[in-house]
Amino acid sequence: MALSFYSFAKGVVSGILKSVYRIEVVGLEHFPKEGGVLLCSNHISNLDPPVVGITAPRPIHFMAKEELFRVPILKHIIGNLNAFPVKRGMSDRQALRTGLDILKDGKVLGIFPEGTRSKDGKLRKGLAGVGFFALRTNALVVPCAIVGPYKPFRTLKVVYGKPIDMQELREKKASPEEATEYIMSHIQALLEQH
Repeated sequence: MALSFYSFAKGVVSGILKSVYRIEVVGLEHFPKEGGVLLCSNHISNLDPPVVGITAPRPIHFMAKEELFRVPILKHIIGNLNAFPVKRGMSDRQALRTGLDILKDGKVLGIFPEGTRSKDGKLRKGLAGVGFFALRTNALVVPCAIVGPYKPFRTLKVVYGKPIDMQELREKKASPEEATEYIMSHIQALLEQH
């Protein structure tokens, strides 16, 4: 049920967004066809989740701020779109467990490591949670860059980078902060290249 609703919604949202923005997707060949994927993107607009959702080749499970799940109709819609709640500004153990389960089940977990939108479009420091997921699972980490701005009928680029090799950091027992920094440097590199 959830997957068919996801596919239906993806088609509808894709039609709407592609009629407003010229969405160009780069690097889809880098996206793993199977297995757990931690998809990490910069965050410049409220439209980022649907834009990444319609351009990624596999269904994505996004963490969404808990407040969205308090809106009666919205909570059912985003729940059927594979989103799950996270409490912002604190360590949310339930959200961390859910994220780990998604990755261990071989699915795609989508995260905006900055935690909130960047007002000036520049990449901000990432939160340690993304490093936690990268170090605690064997999921492939895929960096993603949304290159704006979101302006009607202008090109909006979504760039998927090659999976990041986290093995060395896992072996040397790096901290989640170090892992996050490493991932953010890959997102920054994509932004600079495009």
